[in-house]
Amino acid sequence: MSKRINDTILKAYKGEDTDYTPAWFMRQAGRSQPEYRELKKKYSLFEITHQPELCAYVTRLPVENYGVDAAILYKDIMTPLPAMGVDVEIKAGIGPVIDNPIRNLADIEKLGEINPEADIPYVLDTIRILTKEQLDVPLIGFSGAPFTLASYMIEGGPSKNYSKTKSLMYREPEAWFALMDKLADMVITYVEAQVKAGVKAVQIFDSWVGSLNAADYRVFIKPVMTRIFSELKKHNVPLITFGVGARHLLLEWNDLPVDVIGLDWRTSIAEARAMGVTKVVQGNLDPTILLTDWETIEKRTKVILDEGMQHGKHVFNLGHGVTPDIKPETLKKLTALIHSYTQK
Repeated sequence: MSKRINDTILKAYKGEDTDYTPAWFMRQAGRSQPEYRELKKKYSLFEITHQPELCAYVTRLPVENYGVDAAILYKDIMTPLPAMGVDVEIKAGIGPVIDNPIRNLADIEKLGEINPEADIPYVLDTIRILTKEQLDVPLIGFSGAPFTLASYMIEGGPSKNYSKTKSLMYREPEAWFALMDKLADMVITYVEAQVKAGVKAVQIFDSWVGSLNAADYRVFIKPVMTRIFSELKKHNVPLITFGVGARHLLLEWNDLPVDVIGLDWRTSIAEARAMGVTKVVQGNLDPTILLTDWETIEKRTKVILDEGMQHGKHVFNLGHGVTPDIKPETLKKLTALIHSYTQK
């Protein structure tokens, strides 16, 4: 007999009324959890994600520990890239490092396609274990967006200014659009496989696209994002877009065929609404606030919840991911506050 699923968050993502404001936290699985730190003494991130039972454990742990309303699959946005021929390694203290960065159209043409069942069966097996046997809340799947993935593939790793990426975009638009198309095909195939395996909502992380201005976003990025979301819309699962430092792109995102716009902490829900954002919003407590005293946390959280209730369509989250120094008990207490304060 299957478990009864608490679908509050799915109703909120569709803009329906809910009994309380649901919540989950980006990077809720992992770095700040003592159980996870113990695992990391033995296994790397890639080793954890390649073992479905272990990965399912890490994914469901925050649901059990914090009482959040959704799990998000534990994996990295780099997960599908090796299947395309990208030599990527996650280095401690640095992040993804790519030994064969893209430099021109010839490099882009060499990129392969992803066959999820053959190339990343462990991801799909993890989803099936969680959704068929373990979770009593929905599982959120995700992918990196083409610009953010391209930035790692071109820079060779994390970047502060994305100069190589933007230079290729401006200098060789033909190569740029070829790369966007290849990555869009991958994202669509990858996410469709996740949905088929059992995820009930999908977040597309375009973490670094805020480095572009709105005019360039409209030319170089928006068409490919429109294609991705239009294709994924057919699967009838809520679609979320998120990036940091992207206030100037919020109305561009509001145009996209998405259900939910994730806000970082720089723009309040009230400001987004005043700008003309009409979609469901997700966010957006600055994670650093969680390192202060409870009185400050409570006060700041209630401001966000009040604005969310006024907007009428809100899922609580942080404005970026949980940092390793945030205490698990703080997240548990925060979830309880969100639920009790907004209970109807």
